[in-house]
Amino acid sequence: MPTLRVADSPAALPRDAWNRLLAASPRPTPFMRHEYLQALHDSGSATAETGWQPMFLSLWDEDRLLAACPAYLKGHSYGEYVFDWAWADAYRRHGLAYYPKLLVAVPFTPVPGSRLLAVDDAARALLAQALRALAKDSSASSLHVLFGDAQDQAALAQAGCMARHGVQFHWTADGDADFPAFLARLQRDKRKKIQQEQRRVREAGVQFEAREGAAITTDDWDFFHRCYQQTYREHHSTPYLSRDFFARMAADMPEHWAMFTALQGGERIAASLIALDPARRAAFGRYWGAVEHIPNLHFDACYYQPLAWCIEHGYQRFEGGAQGEHKMARGLMPTPTASSHWLAHPAFAEAVNEFLAREGDAMAGYLGELNEHAPYKAKDAASAASS
Repeated sequence: MPTLRVADSPAALPRDAWNRLLAASPRPTPFMRHEYLQALHDSGSATAETGWQPMFLSLWDEDRLLAACPAYLKGHSYGEYVFDWAWADAYRRHGLAYYPKLLVAVPFTPVPGSRLLAVDDAARALLAQALRALAKDSSASSLHVLFGDAQDQAALAQAGCMARHGVQFHWTADGDADFPAFLARLQRDKRKKIQQEQRRVREAGVQFEAREGAAITTDDWDFFHRCYQQTYREHHSTPYLSRDFFARMAADMPEHWAMFTALQGGERIAASLIALDPARRAAFGRYWGAVEHIPNLHFDACYYQPLAWCIEHGYQRFEGGAQGEHKMARGLMPTPTASSHWLAHPAFAEAVNEFLAREGDAMAGYLGELNEHAPYKAKDAASAASS
């Protein structure tokens, strides 16, 4: 009979066994690697002290790992990108506690992918059921599994969870030989806008350097983190990720990163960082920052430089991150996402289920409307929408 275990640190789970489950999952990403989750914990970025109490759930057949997921007991909703603040406020107005809640997610990382790692569908189903039991045993108001894959969603629906739908903006390759060929497929006004933005950046004397993997030096990481902190300061917020986290990424997962540094007069003024999945030829826009303000620099550093790099290196997908209709004008198309939710309170569960049904209908209409305004020429729009 399989047994369940709850761990207060990723370190309690065997790295190699976890990563084997991930590699065999329907939609693996670098962010679900054991090294990534361990770095979040060991760097102090995602710990009980920051409101992310690890409760990693695993299923075992003696010493064989059958299934596992990164679960956290949370006292807030920061760093998630599937917004439930209104639900928490409704609980508060009715004199009920919404927190703690049980969350299955990669902290601060709204990248769709497998969340319930399992050797087969049966183990995944047992893990989904165990998550509901863990939520009850932890006196959590609810269970939330964010940005899971289709198999995760099916197992969680069978376990009584409700589905919530969202949208992100992703680029997929269409045989472009280079960045100018990609631009040529865009509608004239979109193409001209990008060319104008890049020209203004060049007229400001800005050039870019791209480095990947071990070629990214400690000095590069130091400058990038300075830029990253500056972005949060400008938004009167506190960075989620510490410098130590990025040091661990450089040491443990160097092959999964590329950095674009903007220079003006030979001096560094901005940097953007993307994550890489070399095996699946996928890239993920993550972080950026600047120490000097240059109009349009953000678009060049975060979209045009990474897209040009992806095309040059034969990457097939670039995910631009959460939210942002403006990404469509840069060639990124709307892509559905989903999360799964269970609420212990019957009346609130019913109310949320009704809300999600209405929200789902609205989201379907929104996606249809977005696809009608694809940035590509008519002959390319259909293939881009279906990618």
